[in-house]
Amino acid sequence: MMRPVTAGTLAPMFTGIITAQGTIVSHRKSDFGVRLLIDPGQAHDWSAFPNPGDSVAVNGCCLTHAPRPEDAKGVLAFDVIQESLSKTSLGNLKEGSRVNLELALTPTTAMGGHFVQGHVDSTGKITNIIASQSEWVITTQVPKALTDYLVPKGSITVDGVSLTLAAVDSAKHSFSVALIPTTLKVTTLGSAKVGDIVNIECDMLAKTIVHVMKQREASQRKPGITTEALKAAGFAE
Repeated sequence: MMRPVTAGTLAPMFTGIITAQGTIVSHRKSDFGVRLLIDPGQAHDWSAFPNPGDSVAVNGCCLTHAPRPEDAKGVLAFDVIQESLSKTSLGNLKEGSRVNLELALTPTTAMGGHFVQGHVDSTGKITNIIASQSEWVITTQVPKALTDYLVPKGSITVDGVSLTLAAVDSAKHSFSVALIPTTLKVTTLGSAKVGDIVNIECDMLAKTIVHVMKQREASQRKPGITTEALKAAGFAE
């Protein structure tokens, strides 16, 4: 999250399709935030290990791979600043925590999920889990400000996982998602518990539409040019 983008470069994008589960091997405070080291394990579906400066989504947060000479080979390294720590759950991680990993899109990446920026909107809290042989449904409460972006059957990203909104409860500012066995197996959501804090990124298309509509409504509420307004501005007597 909050990855700087220089002029002339494109911001990284993701799909929300997790390609590895990593393990936190070091989570240490630093002057700027946290130094985070992650072992991606041997089961990752990557054609090549990320290079320094490459973007990686960690539980849905876009971070820049920043290894140092003293880091162990094959370990992902990130410098997480306070801005990211304040808006995501990355500060709650500890050594041994499992995280969802995804590399940034390339021209040949299969688009199996939806467009994900890796810019976490806020965190949410899991309030209920229905776990049975016939279904697995997770309900998450989010801040009121995100409710307008929750569209039934639309897309949402939870800890970096692209999911479809099965139900939305606007009054409770919550949504539910139904998970298939594959999602439970290849992501950390299979071990989620009630009370867990998760990273939420709403669908960028929904956010754009809502933003434009609110701006249009605000402009329509502005009073037009009147004689009184011209007098107040000194353009009429």
